[in-house]
Amino acid sequence: MPLPEEQLIKAAAEARENAIAPYSKFRVGAALESVSGTVFRGCNVENASFGLTMCAERVAIFKALSEGANEFSALAVIADTDRLTPPCGACRQVIWEFCGDIPVTMANLQGKSRTVMMSEILPNAFDGSFLE
Repeated sequence: MPLPEEQLIKAAAEARENAIAPYSKFRVGAALESVSGTVFRGCNVENASFGLTMCAERVAIFKALSEGANEFSALAVIADTDRLTPPCGACRQVIWEFCGDIPVTMANLQGKSRTVMMSEILPNAFDGSFLE
């Protein structure tokens, strides 16, 4: 049974506390739930060479994949912003590739949240089916 949305947001907020963002100060947390109910947390990790920075969503996904999970039911992302922050373009592609059309909850620290399907965030997605 999937976690209630509030619990997934809470897990993302807890992950955000570990963010390493000394340059941008833009701390983000993510929580990815597998179909088995395991929650994988991720935070953004910045690097002075900004291109090497890793977003929270990708950290959570790669952590899950590296631990053998490969089917996911929901993702939550949280940041300390007034406007809800959607995943960046690179994360959108990775989410689609490994999670498919899952619900993505965007939340902020003020308690505001919105859940949309991944297909709304990344319409006309490119995936492996184009390579066949």
